[in-house]
Amino acid sequence: MSSERPLVVGVAGGSGAGKSTVVRQVIAGLPGVPVRLLHHDSYYRDYPDLSYDERAKINYDHPDSLETPLLAEHIRTLARGEVVEVPEYDFAQHRRTGTTRRVDPAPVIIVDGILVLADADLRGLMDIRVFIETDADMRFIRRLLRDTRERNRTMESVVSQYRSTVRPMHLQFVEPSRRHAHVILPFGGENDVAIGILVARLREKLREG
Repeated sequence: MSSERPLVVGVAGGSGAGKSTVVRQVIAGLPGVPVRLLHHDSYYRDYPDLSYDERAKINYDHPDSLETPLLAEHIRTLARGEVVEVPEYDFAQHRRTGTTRRVDPAPVIIVDGILVLADADLRGLMDIRVFIETDADMRFIRRLLRDTRERNRTMESVVSQYRSTVRPMHLQFVEPSRRHAHVILPFGGENDVAIGILVARLREKLREG
């Protein structure tokens, strides 16, 4: 498939649904196949003119907070066999770092994020669209642990953000986007059977290519 258009896989689901775990297992199930991973989170818009407190108040769970057209253009560029430079984002400071990560073309491109199925242009670039379905309480616990351990957040700020933006945006944008999925994958990374079926389908499509 080296001379063909890459296989593009979208993996969506609420914050804390287990997207990263599923992606790791999918990649592990494709040994010897070069896979490139694009995180929608890398494309958060930068607001250099705002103070930290002002940036912290931005609704990062709304589609407008992401530079999705740039992500879509990067997928198209990779599909043409060209290299892209993906922005690097500092979640603790709510800023782009000013550096980029080089991503080379590959037979498989996985795009993950809570809103990757909410944008029609982005969806149109995907060959397989996956939505990971996980209970809300488990998603919240995982988000709380991640943000306090990895993103220098307090428990109070995580809870406040969840109530004010994360949950409302999930109900408004993320949950409705599941209807665009080819595959609904319940229980996230714990669903070995569903992940195995997904990997088998990917292998089949790679052979077809």
